Amino acid sequence: MFRIPAIVATGLLLALPACLLAKPATADKKLYCWNEGKERICSDALPADAVNNAREEFSARSGVRNAQVERALTDEERAAASTAAAQAKLDQMAAQTRQRTEQAMLTTYGSEDALRKVFTERQEVLDNNLNTARYNVASLRDSLVTLLATAGDRELAGGKVTAKQADAISQRHAQLQAQQRLQASFEQQQVVLKTEIEASLQRYRELKGMAPGG
Repeated sequence: MFRIPAIVATGLLLALPACLLAKPATADKKLYCWNEGKERICSDALPADAVNNAREEFSARSGVRNAQVERALTDEERAAASTAAAQAKLDQMAAQTRQRTEQAMLTTYGSEDALRKVFTERQEVLDNNLNTARYNVASLRDSLVTLLATAGDRELAGGKVTAKQADAISQRHAQLQAQQRLQASFEQQQVVLKTEIEASLQRYRELKGMAPGG
């Protein structure tokens, strides 16, 4: 495996078509380019510590870029994506529930208890989302505290906080704020859902000609 900086790699890529056409054995090989800090690295093999980095892949035969791979998501980002997907499902369920409730309230539900069951699944999904967000907030807060403590100890020992440490602290703080916003959103949705349930029950009673609370 060889590793070369970007300025050298650029020249090599321009020269690849002419110099490699006479070497069919390299026809299927790739050249990988990725960033390490502020340095651009290119290599004919992808080291294990760069597998999760965003990278570009070039044909070693022609020098043409044939792929661009995004960096791997962190655990926190995967959790956020999962939560967003769950939220989309929850929104869809909410719309479907409202439609079903209005169209078939009288013919489908023989009692208030039967009507309440329509909201049970939504409540469970929302509860799970909220619990996940709370867990993520607690986990990210602990991680941020640890990073800050490590940086503080380094400064107290006369050292200097590295750029890598500062970047990790900044990213973790942003992730924590994102999860806190999700948690607040889910808590607000719980309040809205409770209001919706009561409004639907009240509407059901009106359609049934029942007295309030009957």
